[in-house]
Amino acid sequence: MDLSPAPLITGVVVAVAVGLLGTFTRMDRDRAYYAVIAIVVAHYYPLYAVLGGSTHALLLEALTASVFLVAAIWGFKSSSWILAAALGGHGLFDLIHGRLISNPGLPPFWPAFCASFDVAIAVYLGWLLKSGRLQSALPT
Repeated sequence: MDLSPAPLITGVVVAVAVGLLGTFTRMDRDRAYYAVIAIVVAHYYPLYAVLGGSTHALLLEALTASVFLVAAIWGFKSSSWILAAALGGHGLFDLIHGRLISNPGLPPFWPAFCASFDVAIAVYLGWLLKSGRLQSALPT
């Protein structure tokens, strides 16, 4: 995995920009905002498997993405803390992805970029929840 500073810094910068965009436009008041982000980031790996022409990688990537899809739905339905954990968990997955799945379409910079994005957006969401700026649970 390429751990050069550029993809790591870029991932953090993009995550902060996406978080601030959600905050300043108030789009993140809709609980779906971070759930959709979690779903989207999980599905880049299957996209790269398609680009690489590997059916085997696509099947493995789709299976893995489905775990994060379920976590995103669960978090949306119950607690945004689950979304924060899913995003952070995907960041950890990014760090070991190459040891688990060989994906020929994956750009070398992607795991580092995605890991730093995922962890940064998870931290941002956690901060919003902890500070009370966003509510964790659906209103009853």
